[in-house]
Amino acid sequence: MRGLTNKVAIVTGSATSIGASVARAFIEAGTKVIIADIAEEAGKLLAEELGPDAHFLRTDVSSDADLKACVDLAVKQYDRLDFVVNVACTYLDNGMDSTREEFLQALNINTAGGFMLVQYARPHLKKTKGAVVNFGSISAKVAQPGRCLYPMTKGAIHQLTRNEALLLAEDGIRVNTVSPGWTWCNIMDEVSGSDREKTDKVAAPFHMTGRVGDQREIADAVLFLCSDHASFITGTDLPVDGGYTALGPEQQTDALGALAD
Repeated sequence: MRGLTNKVAIVTGSATSIGASVARAFIEAGTKVIIADIAEEAGKLLAEELGPDAHFLRTDVSSDADLKACVDLAVKQYDRLDFVVNVACTYLDNGMDSTREEFLQALNINTAGGFMLVQYARPHLKKTKGAVVNFGSISAKVAQPGRCLYPMTKGAIHQLTRNEALLLAEDGIRVNTVSPGWTWCNIMDEVSGSDREKTDKVAAPFHMTGRVGDQREIADAVLFLCSDHASFITGTDLPVDGGYTALGPEQQTDALGALAD
């Protein structure tokens, strides 16, 4: 994709899973990456794997000092910053039994952390006419059993993206979200007992593609939104969900046919 070579990206939550796939994709595209995550061992191993253009910095997105240090590292190391990708999140969610403390913790990590990082990155992104990609979710758009906090924070991200896109347009900074559908990652692996076939089968009624997504498919969408190919795209959401959002509550069931039977 055009416009990625010799650029610099900060990717939060990128030591493992989808975030790590985003970091790998950036490196392959010639972008230098700051791996910002609390998972120190995994982050260091990934940076070693990706080579000299990847640097790990332990970063707690609920800490302003950590976020500032992350921006400072990118600018000190490379004298520029082009992209911020906010992947870091917590799945803390006890539905209607969630406490106030859990509510605020989820909001702080999933929404406020990315907001503050963009604030600190703004002067540098302005210089490079850079881009921000926030991670939304299909969970932001529908009610889901047993959950309140995670969908709430992801819904907030979608609105935050729209406002950031408007307020940062004067600086030439584009802001968008990606919203993954079910994606084969650590959680799916754990819940299914490492059974991808079973996971695809369960996901099939909810996704037009009949399967869950691969991490690289999400990463490629992120790179597209950062690239020159997306130069006229801002303030919007890119669902990378195999048709989950478009399918609707009837899933792939012929509801009227079932009624006729």
